[in-house]
Amino acid sequence: LFKFNNMDPMLVEERHNLLRELLGQTKENFYFEPPFRCDYGYNIEIGNNFYSNYNLTILDCAKVKIGDNVLIAPNVSLFTAGHPIHPDSRNSLYEYGASVTIGDNVWIGGNAVICPGVNIGNNVVIGAGSVVTKSFPEGNVVVAGNPARVICTVDEFANKKKDICVNLDEGDLRKRKREYLTSLPE
Repeated sequence: LFKFNNMDPMLVEERHNLLRELLGQTKENFYFEPPFRCDYGYNIEIGNNFYSNYNLTILDCAKVKIGDNVLIAPNVSLFTAGHPIHPDSRNSLYEYGASVTIGDNVWIGGNAVICPGVNIGNNVVIGAGSVVTKSFPEGNVVVAGNPARVICTVDEFANKKKDICVNLDEGDLRKRKREYLTSLPE
């Protein structure tokens, strides 16, 4: 990683070759803006048309699988590593890993954190600054907050109905979430 992170940015093919050696799987078309950090690399699989902006951190003590057409903004962290909550267990230096999966056509906004064991389905947008602590299935939705939750559909956001996304009271939010979850296939 040191060599990749310090290589001349004009040496794109050489940088790609280093990442092809490091990562468990790459497709034809991908790009990482340095710096990039990971634990091992071989646990990371990326799909086609992958783009990562500056400062992507992947703690890959377990598998990280990223689909096609994924865009990752600056300062995003994907964590598979976790530690016990109780101090006695945590002080034993015990660490566990839970895989992270990101589907196709996903956009992850800047400074987002994806926690261990999370699966993000196809066509999901993760808002900037979000802390994703649970999985979100496929569904053309915008997910944001801390902890992250569904705030609107991609269509609502794209149609400039941003007030639907940001001005929902808790009752409306619960109703939309129920509608979204009941619309998913079994």
